[in-house]
Amino acid sequence: MKIILIVGVVLTLGFLLFQIYLMTSRKKIENYPYQVIKSYEAFEIRKYEARLFTSVKLKTDKYEDASGKGFSILAGYIFGGNKQKDKISMTSPVSMSLEDSMTMMFMVPKEWKKEDLPEPNSGDIQFREEPAKTVAAISFGGWANSEKIKTYKEKLTSALTKEGISFTNQFYFLVTILLLI
Repeated sequence: MKIILIVGVVLTLGFLLFQIYLMTSRKKIENYPYQVIKSYEAFEIRKYEARLFTSVKLKTDKYEDASGKGFSILAGYIFGGNKQKDKISMTSPVSMSLEDSMTMMFMVPKEWKKEDLPEPNSGDIQFREEPAKTVAAISFGGWANSEKIKTYKEKLTSALTKEGISFTNQFYFLVTILLLI
């Protein structure tokens, strides 16, 4: 009985230390700055700043196919897979444009200028200046897949129509890094 209690305490302490480590690591991740303009029951209107992104265009319209491949290419670049072997900090969220082909994007940390970024080893990686934009955002939890994204796109467009808000047909899917606490 004593051994079970000791193992339980050690596992609990290990879990708590791991959570503290994750929380402090998360604070170091730069986030894509935005301001909430207006909140509605189902969505909010946000204004995002202009920012520089690394991007890779993927020849598929299926999230399941694009997400892993795009993340792997861009993560390889920022974790030293470039001509200078420089490392670039991870940022949040990871962004994907949802079109006939998908483009995955990692925001470049603010301290980097486009002309100072290391040259990618992959010719598929491009640098992209995203202008400031006003967007309608709907949030959901859990694992994403093409069907779930389609469902939430429909919920968002329906809610916008109900509120009489006009919109373009340009969609982005932003994956935020979250921690369990």
